Amino acid sequence: MQLLSSFTLFRILRNEFQNYTVQSFRQDLIAGITVAAVALPLALAFGVASGATAAAGLVTAVIAGLVIGVLSGAGTQISGPTGTMSAVLVVIASQFGIQAVWITTLLAGLIILSLGLLRLGHIANFIPASVITGFTSGVAAIIFIGQIDNLLGVKTPSTSNALLKLVHYFQGGFTPNQTTIVLCVAVILIIVLWPKPWNKVIPGTLASIVIITGVVDVFHINVPVIGTIPQTIVLDEHLTLATIPWELVGQLIVPALSIAALVVIEALLSGAAANRLPESQLRMVNDQHLIALGIGNLISPFFGGVPATSAFARTSIGLRSGSRTRVTSIVHSVTLLFAILIAAPSLSKIPLSVLAGVLAVTTWRMNNWPAIRKMFKQRFKSAIIAFLLTFIGTILFDLTSAIILGVGLSAIVFVFQSSQIQIERSEVDVQKMAERGHKMLSGAHQIQVVYVLGPLFFGTAATFENEMRDLEDVNDIILSLRTVPMIDTTGLHMLEDLIDRVQARGGQVYLSGTNESVLAYLRRSKLVERIGGESRVFWSAFEAIVSADVNRANLAA
Repeated sequence: MQLLSSFTLFRILRNEFQNYTVQSFRQDLIAGITVAAVALPLALAFGVASGATAAAGLVTAVIAGLVIGVLSGAGTQISGPTGTMSAVLVVIASQFGIQAVWITTLLAGLIILSLGLLRLGHIANFIPASVITGFTSGVAAIIFIGQIDNLLGVKTPSTSNALLKLVHYFQGGFTPNQTTIVLCVAVILIIVLWPKPWNKVIPGTLASIVIITGVVDVFHINVPVIGTIPQTIVLDEHLTLATIPWELVGQLIVPALSIAALVVIEALLSGAAANRLPESQLRMVNDQHLIALGIGNLISPFFGGVPATSAFARTSIGLRSGSRTRVTSIVHSVTLLFAILIAAPSLSKIPLSVLAGVLAVTTWRMNNWPAIRKMFKQRFKSAIIAFLLTFIGTILFDLTSAIILGVGLSAIVFVFQSSQIQIERSEVDVQKMAERGHKMLSGAHQIQVVYVLGPLFFGTAATFENEMRDLEDVNDIILSLRTVPMIDTTGLHMLEDLIDRVQARGGQVYLSGTNESVLAYLRRSKLVERIGGESRVFWSAFEAIVSADVNRANLAA
């Protein structure tokens, strides 16, 4: 599998760098620096939001961003820490400590790598859009609630879920720091009001951090700050093989599955969204990208980093800034590395309330507002229920449970909607048969055609059985299964019962128009053999009627 993966990567690189020129490199260089300017404040903020440190967020953007960028299945994708995973990580950090975050990242990396090697890059396609929108909004709410302490300049006790944390703020017992509130609001206003043309020179998030941190430093305002950021990419606190807390591994499997699911979903959605941008000239190879994500997340904790995935916001900025290849991602990581090595003392002075303001705006923008508005405006009931259930489940429980709830509900709705089967019965028209060249030899009333429209499975079996009970006075039945896309064991049992009843009264069952997949299943289950073999299987109902008529005439003779 590794050899196959290497070959896939080689093919991707060859296609990506065809006709690569100095001008292409210049475009990648400018795009990489531009993306780094956007990624810097987000990396700091998401490091803190994950229950780790701002330095951990930066190291993740450098190490995991570089590794994933080099091995990526989509050259223009930019990877690093994102808000989606922070909701899970902050709970793990509060319950088990920072080492548990590293173990979770390591386990998630193994899971993602396995998915890539097993060519399961399409797995995220089975999660409905309403569920994805629901847990994204839920994660945004959790991140925002987790930053209220920094926004207010207080320290409140940790709780088991975000809702209890939110309720605690309404119970009082603390005094907000008015200075931190003012700083946070100022950051939000700068980001929101920052003119769009200026974003091409300096992003609003970076500008807000520079301006407000400068004000705090110049006027010596006493507020909590990030603190020391080591000028190294290997943090003092990082995972080592000798210090792995093996006793925690069992408890961290479920959180690791949550992180793996979020990494995969966000990355594949980023790839799909990037593919639709007019600036994008490359298409994501999902399986190779999962392999890159898996390796990046396996390496990150050994440097003190947190989980990383592809981020569409950063990717789209890179593309719109002229990104052509994965050189953009590499330049982005190298630029952030220089920021660590050179600007760490300045970064350490950034107030936590400033990062809270950045995250407040980020969490608002995380919500897919157009999809939410459309869902409620057009009253898509099943989508609304799935959205709300996943949203509430994310806040009350954990992301794995929320996704399971949302997908489970969507599956139930799908089964219900798919169980709308139609059964149409048609008597043999003697005149039409004659017009097509066959004169009926036996009584036409003894033969009836039954058209089945829809899947024949456990959800439709009862309807099918009830309809067939009304055919007790018919000798031969021709089942037209042309519009039956699938059949399961319950549907098979219904057909077997029908065949037994018809044959018990001296009649026969014929099949017509059955599609290849359903027919293959019926052959494998010996049902075709049960009705008399291939001589009872026809392409059209007309052919089946002729055969049934001739056979009945022969029996009468």
